[in-house]
Amino acid sequence: MSFVWPALLWALLLLPLLVVLYFWLLRRRRRSTVRLASLAVAKAALGKGPGWRRHLPPLLLLLAFASLLFALARPTATITLPLAERTIILAMDVSGSMRAEDVKPTRLAASQEAAKTFVHALPREAKVGVIAFAGTAAVVQAPTTSRDDVIAAIDRFQLQRATATGSGIILSLATLFPDQGIEIQHVTGQRNFPGEPIGRKKPEKPFTPVEPGSYASAAIIMLTDGQRTTGPDPIEAAKMAAERGVRVYTVGIGTTQGEVIGFEGWSMRVRLDEETLKNIALITRAEYFYAGTAEDLKKVYASLSSRVVAERKETEVTALFAALGGLFALLAVGLSLWWFGRVA
Repeated sequence: MSFVWPALLWALLLLPLLVVLYFWLLRRRRRSTVRLASLAVAKAALGKGPGWRRHLPPLLLLLAFASLLFALARPTATITLPLAERTIILAMDVSGSMRAEDVKPTRLAASQEAAKTFVHALPREAKVGVIAFAGTAAVVQAPTTSRDDVIAAIDRFQLQRATATGSGIILSLATLFPDQGIEIQHVTGQRNFPGEPIGRKKPEKPFTPVEPGSYASAAIIMLTDGQRTTGPDPIEAAKMAAERGVRVYTVGIGTTQGEVIGFEGWSMRVRLDEETLKNIALITRAEYFYAGTAEDLKKVYASLSSRVVAERKETEVTALFAALGGLFALLAVGLSLWWFGRVA
């Protein structure tokens, strides 16, 4: 916790003086009582007495003063606030390596189940879009609040050859910023298809780069199990996301040692490229998560659900302490009137 006006915290030194004043008044009151002939007569005159109740209203009043003096310094705290408007893009790998069975029942099936559970856990007002990428990337569901449409899109995944992680990120950005004219082939020096000319076909609409991770209205969650084999450089794509303030949370599924898979007469060892995924998350001020099992993947998505729909923000909490001081003061006055029929 920090303070806008920390110098005013010196006012809290008044509290010990108030405590000393209170006990001085109590002692003065005892001295001013009439002296009685014997202890028995004194006890009879005093009765049972208020006991501990005598000190509770002053204690509450002291807490009220403490809260109000604390509020004078205008305290601020970093708290987690829910985002009213949020768009989540799920960029999911559907390359052939996702048929590997090191994550049961398969990497693809495990990722589909975890993604569907994640979607159901999101607030209803959050929009969710789905990008599937392999050798190319495609929008299988535009951002929507309809959970049924998103689930249906995830269930429609079909395995394809190659892995273009950079294409998945760029198409996610194009979906989030349709007015910026972002296209996959716009990444300078990258060939998306054989024979395609290198360079920009047409310039993107100008925009002003922002602080990485500062765009609070959207986030990208990319799940993949392998290394990029085609398409734009994912690091360059991550830099594009960082310039727009979009965080790209990366999830690696599978094992780092990899697994040999075969399909239609060919076989290959598929390994998890953790270094690239960590760099993507680092560049965009997001996080990287590793999921070696289906259960790990569910835990990752459960953790992500709280990260992508809320933000930590420094907020002034002066009103909270002022309200707390008012509540303590009301309690002190109310109990004093109820028990003793007077305020002081």
